[in-house]
Amino acid sequence: MLHLDEYDLVILGSGQSGKYLARTLASQGKHLAVIEREYIGGSCNAVACLPSKNVIHSAKVVSYFRRSAEFGIATGPWKVEMSGVRDRKRKMVDDLNVINRQRYSASGAELVMGQGRFVGPKTIEVRLADGGTRILRGQTVAINTGTRAKIDATPGLLESRPLTHVEALELDQLPDHLVVLGGGYVGLEFAQALRRLGSRVTIVERNDALVHREDHDVSEGLQQLCVDEGIEVFTNTTVGHVDGLSGESVRLHATRDGSEIIVKGTHLLVASGRTPNTEGIGLELAGVERDDRSFVKVNEKLQTTAADVWAMGDCAGSPQFTHIAFDDFRVVRDNLAGGHRVTTGRQVPICLFTDPELARVGLSESEARRRGIRYRLAKIPMSNVLRARTLSEMRGFMKALVDVDTDRILGFTAFGPEAGEIMAVVQVAISAGVPYTALRDAIVAHPTMAEGLIVLFSAVQAQSG
Repeated sequence: MLHLDEYDLVILGSGQSGKYLARTLASQGKHLAVIEREYIGGSCNAVACLPSKNVIHSAKVVSYFRRSAEFGIATGPWKVEMSGVRDRKRKMVDDLNVINRQRYSASGAELVMGQGRFVGPKTIEVRLADGGTRILRGQTVAINTGTRAKIDATPGLLESRPLTHVEALELDQLPDHLVVLGGGYVGLEFAQALRRLGSRVTIVERNDALVHREDHDVSEGLQQLCVDEGIEVFTNTTVGHVDGLSGESVRLHATRDGSEIIVKGTHLLVASGRTPNTEGIGLELAGVERDDRSFVKVNEKLQTTAADVWAMGDCAGSPQFTHIAFDDFRVVRDNLAGGHRVTTGRQVPICLFTDPELARVGLSESEARRRGIRYRLAKIPMSNVLRARTLSEMRGFMKALVDVDTDRILGFTAFGPEAGEIMAVVQVAISAGVPYTALRDAIVAHPTMAEGLIVLFSAVQAQSG
């Protein structure tokens, strides 16, 4: 009979929420273990956020080579070596892996590498990566198993062995013609990066616009960006079935605006959503229920339906951003200490790392209209920001929504260089409840991108009456 190891806390999954909860509580003297099957520190470090931004930056460097004459630089023959792009990414991932292991060790948290599944209430069996089995039970358990790329039931899609973001980040040869299934965040970032690195790229999106939940001017701006960079875009396109094998030749048989079309390519990348890693881990044996989309069912405190069992991050149905997973850690940490912290009403800033970036916090125009919230709109082209002119990066715009009856900022969107950094300034203002006039009247260093906020908020119409 296997020995049962008892802990104050057992965490299943070492993603953003799990690793911070483990290190924090272990450093406070808690006896705890973290079970991880593959990616120490979670997918963000290994196969998602950070590696993809690494490759995106390599692609940006390539774009500067192509624009060298614009900057007065004469270059000789050059070419992209995808193996070098991949190796730069791998080095960063390896370095982060070392850092994560060191931090686990320093905190006193025990890292258990293997595949875990519940075999009873608060009890997890682990098939160890180096062989053997262990059983761990915690007075408290936290689930942090994340999500993975979704491959839907379209006939022939799975059989075509498509790339997901995981395999795309390991490419050592450029695809001749990459077809990207999905025009959301992941699809757009990879489409632009691979196009800049030298592939022909086609995006196939089932909705009527790219990033279709954003405002029309955002979708339109991203569509024009794709067109200008030579990316073919098919929106309002439904794929009926797929033929072929990714890496050799694929054919997507689809319908667009009522007409049948065939989209051909050499490689297929699926970027059409995420599915939670909640199947096959024995949740039913632990009394943990899932919702109708298979995410772990939680309340506003991130408590599951089982006593003393919590869930955090993507698997709990939280917005799928690493910064939200980090906030989930803070929610659980505080509630375990007897606090009352909830996930409702929190800010969810977003950033799409195309070049230029898209960033938004608070309400969009479409959300405000849908909720019947009245607002004053200020909008300026990025060309009005002098720093953008020094960079020769004047594509895009900034806009802000301000309450009609007060000077409170309701939302902010930027599509342009360093949009994510500019957004953070406005987010702090929203969090602090300061009026838009505080940004309008601030003394901001010149020439910076944030200086554009003075121009933007100077365009807000004064309150009537």
